[in-house]
Amino acid sequence: MLLEPARKWRKFVDDKKNVFSQFELPLYISPKSFGLSSKDRLKPMAVLVTGGAGYIGAHVVRLLLQRGDVVVVVDDGLTGVSQNIAPLTPHVMNIADDDSVDKLEQIMLDQDVDAVIHLAARKQVGESVSRPAWYFRENIGGLANLLEAMNNAGVRNLVFSSSASVYGDAPAGLISEDFPTIPVSPYGETKLVGEWLISDCVRAQLLNAVSLRYFNVAGAELPQLGDPAVLNLIPMVFERLDQNKPPRIFGNEYSTDDGTCVRDFVHVGDLATAHILALDSLKCEGPAGHKIYNVGTGTGTSVKEIIDLIIEVSGTSLRAEVHAPRLGDPAYVTADPSKIKSELGWYATNNVTDIVKTAWQSHEFKRRS
Repeated sequence: MLLEPARKWRKFVDDKKNVFSQFELPLYISPKSFGLSSKDRLKPMAVLVTGGAGYIGAHVVRLLLQRGDVVVVVDDGLTGVSQNIAPLTPHVMNIADDDSVDKLEQIMLDQDVDAVIHLAARKQVGESVSRPAWYFRENIGGLANLLEAMNNAGVRNLVFSSSASVYGDAPAGLISEDFPTIPVSPYGETKLVGEWLISDCVRAQLLNAVSLRYFNVAGAELPQLGDPAVLNLIPMVFERLDQNKPPRIFGNEYSTDDGTCVRDFVHVGDLATAHILALDSLKCEGPAGHKIYNVGTGTGTSVKEIIDLIIEVSGTSLRAEVHAPRLGDPAYVTADPSKIKSELGWYATNNVTDIVKTAWQSHEFKRRS
């Protein structure tokens, strides 16, 4: 069972959060540093992380390095920040390109890769509505190339970055993993089709996989690791404040308490820990399979509530404006995280105030830098 190692790993993360606020990244921390016995601690792995220089990727890479794993990063360099994963140097490529299969296979063979964490994807809902074919080419084509390369190189273990967008416009209430998947955007469709493709590979006995259905990811473990792209709600509000423009609310007539969309916000540090536990579960589960987990807090926060909190934390005098709703935005999406807690021992330790405060601290750090 993973639950006892998971508790120790969670305690390690909780105890060391302030220690990790130092800006220098340790190259290696022995397994003993985690409070895990040699029996609990799985042997170090060689892990390929696609999108590893990105916002989520840098947090995942940091945890892998801190526990002594060998990490190989592939990133297209468009939104990732290579300095955030120093001393590593990413292999720069778009895995959706036709020639990426051979390149990925060779990297896996050269580095003796044991497992892959696949984070690389296009992720703007609105853009996916206007460019659906491109989104399928990038997200599904990139995943197919990666899976082919993994098969060629004999790598069987995969953690896949899925999304709560696979659920579409769910009714109010907690969403469990067996909830109907009816995405309302091409982006969400690419994540669902990606899960189908992975399940097909598992049935063909080519793969052992975990898919993590993220809810809304925000915050930062360190100031320099904040979200560099203006693709999500909180960075979008920050950008408006920097321009001395009022934050925008897209629609206030949804079937929610205050009329604005409700989302489940999860701290990126908690999400990174979920990847570690998911990765280790692949080494413990035995027979091949495809496990799917929600990664969220189980608490919904409206867009208006998030913006009000940002206004409070930032001290701005600006107030939000209401605009027309965006295509593809469901009204209410909140996780039931009970499955990942019971099976992997994961739970969120940061609330929405922690998320906004650490995101704002990171934003201010970058502005000063």
